Amino acid sequence: MSETGGPIDDGGIEVARDPFELFAEWMAAAEKTEPNEANAMAVATVDADGRPNLRMVLLKDVDDRGFVFYTNTESAKGRELAAHSHVALNFHWKTQRRQVRVRGAATPVSAEEADAYFASRAKDSQIGAWASAQSRPMIGRWVFEKEIAKFAMKFALTKVPRPPHWSGYRVAPLEIEFWRDRPFRLHDRLVYRRDVVDKPWRTERLFP
Repeated sequence: MSETGGPIDDGGIEVARDPFELFAEWMAAAEKTEPNEANAMAVATVDADGRPNLRMVLLKDVDDRGFVFYTNTESAKGRELAAHSHVALNFHWKTQRRQVRVRGAATPVSAEEADAYFASRAKDSQIGAWASAQSRPMIGRWVFEKEIAKFAMKFALTKVPRPPHWSGYRVAPLEIEFWRDRPFRLHDRLVYRRDVVDKPWRTERLFP
């Protein structure tokens, strides 16, 4: 085991001083080659019965504080995050033959951050956030379309404010693992770990 910034010991994935620097490099590479959203990530939460729940969302921001995504806070994931803040994320870039796994706790972003991001969305998406009772049963699609029409009329001539039930979460990682494909399944695995968010990172190579 070595502290980040130490020598590269095996010619594998290079150890950056900060895992977010390495993540930014990998994301930039993926954005050049992935045919669709390079920022797509799986988010795993835990339900009330302790069973894992997984879905795909889009990463909307990342810095040294963590990984940010937005959602309806009354959705299944929102309710699960309110009860159990610990989550796992996974990025898989098929064209790059790389993946990044993240584990940490999710906390709501500030109202100012949520307002700013919501204001940047297309108006149709803003209206959809008002109209959708995300994750809850729907009798038929006509119910959703009726709600869309209602809010489209309501906000036809005005800016669409952020719904009170719509916001973002920031996942502050305690573990980030970088995985890279290599021939004959001799893959590279480099994991960054820390005990709490304000402590230094430790690095460790893992067997594939």
